[in-house]
Amino acid sequence: MSRPVTLYTIQWGDLSLEELCKKAKSFGYEGLELGLPAHLDVSHTDSSYYQGVKKMLQEHGLSVYAISSHLIGQAVCDNIDLRHKSILPTHIWGDGDPEGVRQRATQEMIRTVRAAKMLGVDTLAGFTGSSIWHLLYSFPPVSKEMIDEGYADFARRFMPILDECQKLGIRFALEVHPSEIAFDTFSARRALEAVGNHPAFGFNYDPSHLAYQGVDYVDFIYEFSDRIFHVHMKDVSWSDTPKQIGVFGGHSSFGDHRRFWNFRSMGRGRVNFEEIIRALNAINYQGPLSVEWEDSGMDREHGAKESCAFVKNIDFQASKQAFDAAFEK
Repeated sequence: MSRPVTLYTIQWGDLSLEELCKKAKSFGYEGLELGLPAHLDVSHTDSSYYQGVKKMLQEHGLSVYAISSHLIGQAVCDNIDLRHKSILPTHIWGDGDPEGVRQRATQEMIRTVRAAKMLGVDTLAGFTGSSIWHLLYSFPPVSKEMIDEGYADFARRFMPILDECQKLGIRFALEVHPSEIAFDTFSARRALEAVGNHPAFGFNYDPSHLAYQGVDYVDFIYEFSDRIFHVHMKDVSWSDTPKQIGVFGGHSSFGDHRRFWNFRSMGRGRVNFEEIIRALNAINYQGPLSVEWEDSGMDREHGAKESCAFVKNIDFQASKQAFDAAFEK
């Protein structure tokens, strides 16, 4: 049985959930990864609301396997500034006091864990933010103690969220991504160690954020074989030749042709999804393959439809026997 192919809804936040259900079904998807806050209101404490959400999806032949709180999670550990006002609900932003924002974001994440339980899903994907992302380039010189404190801060702030996850049987899947506490294999390992290998902490695997950095994105799957809780299918292209705008992005907009890298619709970039599928089979990942569609140069409905078909075509189950096992029969 093939893994379900789902659509991550955060890029479709301008549509109501019902509108998006109709479109996703017509594109060929089997489910949705519901993005907060656009498509799930976690202020509800009555299970009837969540049953209503599931019923709406079921009426369109769709299921929900995971929910995502990237925008709220970003504010848990970040150094808060005016950028966050544009991505946070007003009740989280409040008066903009940085510590207040972080505390309210933490409580919202805990509510989101409880919402996942009531919705009947066991995976919450998202971001953590990072108090040390601005220290990425080591000049002025960055001390070991400063980095150590950043990981300690992450652990202090996220432990209450992870403990609530463990209590309710929910797994938190951090999307390894620039601006997070983990953005490559090395930092992902350190983040895992910072929370004492907490059983509720793992990763939302997205190769697009690793590939253009020069990180071995297939090896990442093997390295964290027991911590791949969710998978984003997203493609990216990068140049074989030097460009005006390098890997850091040059304060440019996504899609600028002068950039070294840009996100692409599935199958139109350079990510080797063949090897990714084989690696996922090797670790026995049976969860959803969630398309996070991003391509600045393509109509999103065209892209979402072709991406669904691409993922269904490239996915396959592992063999239950060696290919030459029947030779002696």
